[in-house]
Amino acid sequence: MSGISARLETALKDSGVRYEVIHHRVDYQAQQAAIDTDTPTRDFAKTLFVRVDGRYAMAVMPAGQFLSERKLCESLGAGELRLATEEEIAPLCPDAEVGAAPPFGNLYGLDVYVSPLLAEDEEITFNGGSHEAAVRMEYGDFERLVRPRVVPMSRHDFVSA
Repeated sequence: MSGISARLETALKDSGVRYEVIHHRVDYQAQQAAIDTDTPTRDFAKTLFVRVDGRYAMAVMPAGQFLSERKLCESLGAGELRLATEEEIAPLCPDAEVGAAPPFGNLYGLDVYVSPLLAEDEEITFNGGSHEAAVRMEYGDFERLVRPRVVPMSRHDFVSA
């Protein structure tokens, strides 16, 4: 078993993209998973679930950053935005452990918003659905498969003109 969600593994294999599964000790924080996978925290993506104007979505940002709900709400032109609770998250990605969902909202019918800080990188590393396996792949492949919308969501984000 690869340690990543079956849905993600199937999607990656079917797409033919190159990716690496990195097994590590059990981590419940993205910053620690970054350390354990030898990934700078600015390059390890954490997936947060938000509720935007009544719809769930994924906000994907560097492990070392904090979400600014106000900035993300403004970036999306939304009327209302809040973090989803653990109880709300569990049924959204049933094949992933809560807190370890991969940032592939397209596999779960969710929009994906990604920080410009991650979009600048050549690679992206993220939890693969469990707290002990991460996936590393080319950012361009991630972008092609997921089609995320790049929007500012932390105080360090900006979008160049």
